[in-house]
Order: sequence, then structure tokens, then C-alpha cells
Amino acid sequence: MDCQECKERSATLHFTKVVNGAKTEIHVCEQCAKEKGYVSDEEEAYSLHDLLSGLFNFEPSSIHTGQQANQVSTEQVLKCPNCGMTYHDFTRVGKFGCAECYHAFEAHLNPIFRRVHSGNTTHDGKIPKRIGSTIQQRKKLDQYRKQLQQLIENEEFEQAAKVRDQIKSLKKDLNHGGEGEA
Repeated sequence: MDCQECKERSATLHFTKVVNGAKTEIHVCEQCAKEKGYVSDEEEAYSLHDLLSGLFNFEPSSIHTGQQANQVSTEQVLKCPNCGMTYHDFTRVGKFGCAECYHAFEAHLNPIFRRVHSGNTTHDGKIPKRIGSTIQQRKKLDQYRKQLQQLIENEEFEQAAKVRDQIKSLKKDLNHGGEGEA
């Protein structure tokens, strides 16, 4: 797409402005954007790398407390035994150096996954509707078992008895379907 201002260079910046419900899109090259005042000369272009680095970088720019400073120094020293990449390098680059990095930095990855994946840290996958009924019943059985355990820990025995009955019923359905012991 060509720049809407000079019509000579390729448009690299795309701005969308909405005023009173009216949407206006502007596509300009970097030089025209600076000339027209869309961006200032001091600002550097914001790249995809900057976006990903921002997602990985949790360190606040303000002064760290003692505990936070200790955590930052630990993260800078944390190193993959296979490729030698440090956690600090990983947060800067946004990519692992090797497959072992995942295990080396495992303790620090869950907060990143929560942030990137809207709070989810596990991937359960999708189940086909046509042939996945047994799998879905097994997943439901696992959920009921976890719920039962939680209810027992909270000493909510009446509710736990109901969940236990649901587990028995679901097991019976699975066994009746010829799938074997659940």
C-alpha cells in the first residue's frame, strides 16, 4: 500500500481514528508521519520484538525493594545448562535457545503464560464432537474427582455426597458403553 501523503513510498504506519463513531484510517510512510506530526522525531518505531519483550519483561522500572532486587539478580544469573542462555537474555530476545531452556526457566514461565494466554497455564486441547464423547466423559469424571476432593477438604460432606453419586453414575455409563474400568 502506498503512502497517502507522498504517494511515493510504501506505507509502514497505519493510524485509525474514531470520532463520534466515524472511523478514519490513515496509511503513511515513516517520513511523512514525522513531517505531519503523527509521530515525533525522538520516538523510535515500536516493533513486534518490542511488544513481545514487553510481555516477557515484568521488571518495574521504578526502584526495586530488597526482595525484588534479589529476584532480579537471581533471574539474571539463571542459566540454561545446555546452551548457556540466561533468563535475562530470554526476556530480551523472546525465544528459547534450545529445548532445555524450557526446563531451566520453568519456575519463571507460568506468570508469562498467564499474562499472554489470559490466565490459562494449561492446554487441554479440543475434542471432536462426533467421536469424543468417551473422552469428554473421562474429562468430566476427572473434574468431578477434583471437585470431590476439594469438597472433602472444605468439609462440605453433603455436597460431596452428591458429587460422589454423579461420579458413580458417570462410571456406570462409561462401563456400560463397553469402555472398561474408568
